[in-house]
Amino acid sequence: MMLASALAAAALAATPGAQLRATYQARYADRLVPLLSELLRYDTVEDHAGAFAEQRAWLTGAATALGLEVKDQGSFIEVELPGPAGAPVLGLIVHGDVQPADPREWTVSPFSGEVRSGEVWGRGAADDKGPLVQALLAMATLRASGLPRTSTVRLLVGTAEEGKATDAVAYLEKHEPPAFGLVLDSDFPVVVGEKVWHEILVSTPLKRPGAAAAGDFDVTGLEAGLATSIVPDRAVLTLTWTRGTPDWEPFLARVRARSLPEGTRLEVSGDGPRRVLTVLGKSSHSGMTPRLGRNALVALAMAVDGLLPPCGAADLLAFALQAGRDLEGRGLGFKPEPPPWNGFDTNVATVKPGSDGRLTLAINVRSPPTLWGTALKEHVEGQVRAFDQRTGAALAVSGGFYEDKPLAFDPQARLVKLLLAAYARAMGKPAEPVVSAGGTYAKRFPRTIAFGMWFHDKPYPGHAADERISVADLEAGMRILLEALGDLVCRRPLERPFER
Repeated sequence: MMLASALAAAALAATPGAQLRATYQARYADRLVPLLSELLRYDTVEDHAGAFAEQRAWLTGAATALGLEVKDQGSFIEVELPGPAGAPVLGLIVHGDVQPADPREWTVSPFSGEVRSGEVWGRGAADDKGPLVQALLAMATLRASGLPRTSTVRLLVGTAEEGKATDAVAYLEKHEPPAFGLVLDSDFPVVVGEKVWHEILVSTPLKRPGAAAAGDFDVTGLEAGLATSIVPDRAVLTLTWTRGTPDWEPFLARVRARSLPEGTRLEVSGDGPRRVLTVLGKSSHSGMTPRLGRNALVALAMAVDGLLPPCGAADLLAFALQAGRDLEGRGLGFKPEPPPWNGFDTNVATVKPGSDGRLTLAINVRSPPTLWGTALKEHVEGQVRAFDQRTGAALAVSGGFYEDKPLAFDPQARLVKLLLAAYARAMGKPAEPVVSAGGTYAKRFPRTIAFGMWFHDKPYPGHAADERISVADLEAGMRILLEALGDLVCRRPLERPFER
């Protein structure tokens, strides 16, 4: 028995992954946290061109200092570790853009890269700048180890994943994709299914067409949420008194008497003819961890349900309340489904005013393969028509995004089994593949599957206020990634990776 254990330990120690892990500890382990802290200081939210330019310069300098080759391809930056001439290319795919962050909701500045209590804080720490730094150091480790490489490793850093991933479309129009790839932007141990991402936009005029003035005050403003993939933690309703001397107390007493969901609270501000009702909740990732969020928009709709004068804003809030009555979309007529897909994930996400005087509600639906795309849009349009007929509202589905598709892999495929084995070696325990409601570049790049870098049994902090990642989890992810790269890069190239 002792001999068998010793032989097993010796065999493990001889694996390429184990040798890479030893090289990493000796050469790069102390670089992980400082590099991530630096990278988190770039405010790479959509349209922040200056921050993206600064991050490109940082990435070029960091990768070059690690002995890696860098090419700026516009929508993607390529960081490459060459293999032998003619070797297949293994892609590691991440994104350098991040979701918006409201500093009022954060304990620290969201772009400070602060390190405290064994955690690295900042927007993108988990999604997806932590994995970006892990990939850089894994490639540097491969280079420094001296192990022979049978594949080229190419890190692809995208710029628009948090939107509609148009960066991937632009890149693939001009460049060949890798032979196969790993997207480091989801769950461990490996993701064999991704739900379909939809953005449903429902709009209405602020005032209901044809409705006569009613009541003593008007709704003059409504706004909520940061982005479609974030559970909204703030919703703001502005009211203006229109008849005689303002007397807000009867209305406000009825609002305050409402019981709001746990984790949300109402604040009232303003004076004279104006009152502002603000409901605060808690942000979270709408696909990965919707149950950790506390939806401020739905809570606001509950607080004023039936108490506002007839208007488009009241109609939109009433529909938000219907759609957000649970996280499975039953208010939109969706039905639960058995594992592994488990039905629909629904987030009543934002309300934004437009320059045309209309209000638009965005709802994020992540659906299983049974209802998606145009069929899902038509289903929601039917729900909106029924709401209008019942209430006299004038809501309409006006645009949105329905072009995503479901993604599924054979759980017994060669690559899946290899990644599961690497995870088991690194963590000392086996795990089963998972299905995710979070969409990734795996849907955009052919022959690509999501592999980490988050642990499925832990709450995902991406998109939430106070996003952070523990140093222990960063190090565990490094161990797993190095084990996998040892098998994929330092052994014979894997043939037909998505077949059994």
